Amino acid sequence: MNLERLSGNFYVALDAVIANKLRSILTALGIIFGVGAVIAMLAIGNGAQQEILEQIKLVGVNNIVIEPIIEQEEQNLTEESTGLDQEKKKFSPGLSLKDAGSIAQIIPTIEKTSPEIILETYIIKRGIRRSTKLVGVEPLYFELTNFQLTEGKMFTEDQLETGAPVCIIGRAVQSKFFPTEDPIGKTIKCGNQWLEVVGVLEERYISEQSIENLGIRNFNMDVYAPIQTVLIRYKNRELITSSMLAGGGSGFSMGRFRMVDQADEEEEQKVVNYHQIDRLTVQVSETEQLQSTAEIISRMLKRRHFDVVDYEITIPELLLKQQQRTKNIFNIVLGAIAGISLVVGGIGIMNIMLASVLERIKEIGLRLAIGAKKLDIIQQFLIEAIMISISGGFIGILLGIGMALVISRLADIPTIITPFSIIVSFGVAATVGLIFGITPAKRAASQDPITSLRYE
Repeated sequence: MNLERLSGNFYVALDAVIANKLRSILTALGIIFGVGAVIAMLAIGNGAQQEILEQIKLVGVNNIVIEPIIEQEEQNLTEESTGLDQEKKKFSPGLSLKDAGSIAQIIPTIEKTSPEIILETYIIKRGIRRSTKLVGVEPLYFELTNFQLTEGKMFTEDQLETGAPVCIIGRAVQSKFFPTEDPIGKTIKCGNQWLEVVGVLEERYISEQSIENLGIRNFNMDVYAPIQTVLIRYKNRELITSSMLAGGGSGFSMGRFRMVDQADEEEEQKVVNYHQIDRLTVQVSETEQLQSTAEIISRMLKRRHFDVVDYEITIPELLLKQQQRTKNIFNIVLGAIAGISLVVGGIGIMNIMLASVLERIKEIGLRLAIGAKKLDIIQQFLIEAIMISISGGFIGILLGIGMALVISRLADIPTIITPFSIIVSFGVAATVGLIFGITPAKRAASQDPITSLRYE
């Protein structure tokens, strides 16, 4: 009996909606534009959020940086420090390419590894000399640092394997040493080697004030060569040479060999750098895996370095916090937009339904007079509100998807339409119709039949 009564009230509500098409469309407009705006804004917001997070990743939020610890030797010749302390020091091979290869091969959460060797040197061409950094890298380095080539091409496999005398220069190097000519194919003397320029990097905009005050490195003045080129033609700290063995105490210290150049012998006696590479950047596939991956790398390096912790592992905590803050801001903004849009639509439904009650007082009184109960009247008006909300929700979904696609095409803005946003928008539309339809339904049911029949 209750089901039959509900079914009858449903058909009465459907007839009322169809009979008053204009009023029903006006009632649904708030929900249509509300749901459409929510889906479109969520699509734009999700696209913008993903793009911003990708930009943050390019800066290095998913990167773990491993740097060697360079020991400073104190020239203290007291009896307590001349023999016993040094004997306690353990041997470590230092941070090397083998470490980078093992990390990339063994740990599954790692996507890319990029070892670097950084040498302080100079550039000479046509009587102009300028200090620079020669950076030995692999092609993945440019992906991890978001460096783009504007001229030339990347190192070839053959150049990487054979250690060919080639390089990629920064934009400032081109401006200073090749101001009026194309540098591609030309040679430049870097240190004591002539290197052929095969590419030029896009300029990184760094102010002189930032370079001076903050100590930021001027990447535009760097020269990049294949890492094997630097190891073969410049310096490989992992190799044991005759000069080390012949150097006696100055070339062998605490169970570790180190390079000693004649020109830098005095400086090298103070600073022991036996590490083959100067920096290792490891990119993790997911941000959530950073901490656990860093712990695995730490244990792995400790074992490979014979329990000598001569390295430092850095996780970009500030970037991680910024990433999380960006996500939170977007969630709050998008939630506020969705909430306001749908509340406005719900208020529109309530206002028009209240006006509809005033217009249909005689109809309500007639239904009550012929035996309808107050529950029937409440059900009728609630069903009308829900039907209008659901139909408006369907139309709003189509409108929102269309708006997102048009905005993406015309404004060249990435948009991401997710099933979650569609389901939430539709669910909220139905809920809004139910909630904001209760007050008009109760008001309609509270009408006195006799008074309603006399209403003009």
